Amino acid sequence: MNNLRISLVQGETRWHDPAGNREYYGELVSPLRGITDLVILPETFTSGFSNDAIEDAETMDGPTLAWMREHAAATDAAITGSVQIREGDKVFNRMLWVTPDGSVQHYDKRHLFRYANEHERYAPGRDRLTVEWKGWRICPLVCYDLRFPVFCRNRYDVERPGGLDFDLQIFVANWPAARAYAWKTLLRARALENLCYVAGLNRVGTDGNDISYSGDSAVIDFVGDPASECGENEVVSTTTLLGAELARHRERFPAMLDGDRFELR
Repeated sequence: MNNLRISLVQGETRWHDPAGNREYYGELVSPLRGITDLVILPETFTSGFSNDAIEDAETMDGPTLAWMREHAAATDAAITGSVQIREGDKVFNRMLWVTPDGSVQHYDKRHLFRYANEHERYAPGRDRLTVEWKGWRICPLVCYDLRFPVFCRNRYDVERPGGLDFDLQIFVANWPAARAYAWKTLLRARALENLCYVAGLNRVGTDGNDISYSGDSAVIDFVGDPASECGENEVVSTTTLLGAELARHRERFPAMLDGDRFELR
């Protein structure tokens, strides 16, 4: 496997201000050309985590996807993050995956955050997504999904190239500071049990509901150690994931061969 450079864009999302957020995050993303392969933005990065933002949900023809295509091409890197997307009478918390050639794939958040009544206004997704980029298999997920290890599990199939579903799992989030310990702990658990790198990207600041976010974005390696950690301030952090080291670890510690086989439904 080749190495993969990933950039965590830990920002202070503006409340219910899509145009302002596109400008703000654009300024953070633009300098990354030539130094990264993948740019990761927070959950609902155009609005903040808000049930009321559903009223301004865009379609797949809206300005945010066009903005992501523009920045993917300009940085010559894939770019991912979630926004509210409307399809018919449903709105999804949709994680968009955009590559420099303009191709788009998406994952709709499956586990909606009942504690904040997200399930009452948004529609749940169903299927997990795995994308291939620069020789890596990547599984992008959203915030509350982190708490559900069965859905996150890296399944093994001897007939699949590389055997495992993915090499990198991504979680984008608006994860409040009050539950920061759970965020840090679960990121490590997912990396350890899935024999993969995990990238967790959270926002910072205080939102329009007076909820505070401490950031704590991190890249965790396959033995649970931090490859990079962010504090509580705005920061763009680029980390190189070591493909050969990941492959060697899986050879030395092939726990996937003893895992339980199952299908996600």
